[in-house]
Amino acid sequence: QVQLVESGGRLVQAGDSLRLSCAADGFTFANYAVGWFRQSPGKKREFVAGIDWTRRNTYATKSVKDRFVISTNNAALYLQMNSLKPEDTAVYSCAAAKGKDGITWSSADDYWGQGTQVTVSS
Repeated sequence: QVQLVESGGRLVQAGDSLRLSCAADGFTFANYAVGWFRQSPGKKREFVAGIDWTRRNTYATKSVKDRFVISTNNAALYLQMNSLKPEDTAVYSCAAAKGKDGITWSSADDYWGQGTQVTVSS
């Protein structure tokens, strides 16, 4: 069983930048779609950004499209977050799905991390 582990979350001020990382021992993201999700208290998990398994297509939700950048070198997955806002406060989780398109995800079939807390103060 693959256990993805996120890191990099912390308390920052509005306008700051932060980079999250995701990796797993002995695991390569090659041939996997990769993605980042977030969940705030009382809200459903939200898709943030994804890359398909071919690495040809990248997606991001509208609220972060001009501020967040997802990337991977197949050894690790990253989320560069710029111009952070208080509404970006959430637990951020990474995910990997073999051979998928980067925007279709399954809680049961794909690999998921436990999450890292990002808190943005105003």
